[in-house]
Amino acid sequence: MSTTLPARLARLLAGLALFGASVALMVRADLGLGSWDVLHQGLAARTGLPMGVLVNGVALAVLLLWIPLRQRPGVGTVANVALVGLALDGVLAVLPPVGSLAVRVPLLLAGIMLNGVATALYLGARLGPGPRDGLMTGLATLGLPIGRARTLIELAVLAVGWLLGGTVGPGTLLYALGIGPLAQFLIPRLATPAVGRPVPTGVTPPCPA
Repeated sequence: MSTTLPARLARLLAGLALFGASVALMVRADLGLGSWDVLHQGLAARTGLPMGVLVNGVALAVLLLWIPLRQRPGVGTVANVALVGLALDGVLAVLPPVGSLAVRVPLLLAGIMLNGVATALYLGARLGPGPRDGLMTGLATLGLPIGRARTLIELAVLAVGWLLGGTVGPGTLLYALGIGPLAQFLIPRLATPAVGRPVPTGVTPPCPA
């Protein structure tokens, strides 16, 4: 797997675009959003601001929580703040609401899987975690397995978002409990070979074939 900077930048940008698309799929599935997006939607309902704008605004606020975890931003951090919300709003603009449950369930499952792949791609580029992921990797550096760290963060954010009026459904719980183990499985498998500081995962990467 290539470790050149252009290749890593391409993985970063692809991961961020796919992340925004995955959130849009879960929004259109209308079976419950991911935990952070419950928060974003709750804030949107309270403020009237577009959801994509709030995705970026919350990301900036979360960066303050990096200070006690001693996480360092990188180009990937800035790109995450700038691009995920744009990708989300772009896909929502072209993907109409879906009425049939037979379509919405596959949309939800595809969104969750795509979210895990996207997370592994942009973290695996080793160019800096996204603001929310910095909380996860920061806890991992303290010895907490990344899957458990992600699950705890998701449940805490979900509680706040629900109190603000965000949409909670069966897909919300499925995402909150599933994305941590999914990320823990995919990150070491989709990461580029170590360049500088490794991505903390709380798991041992598989041996190369």
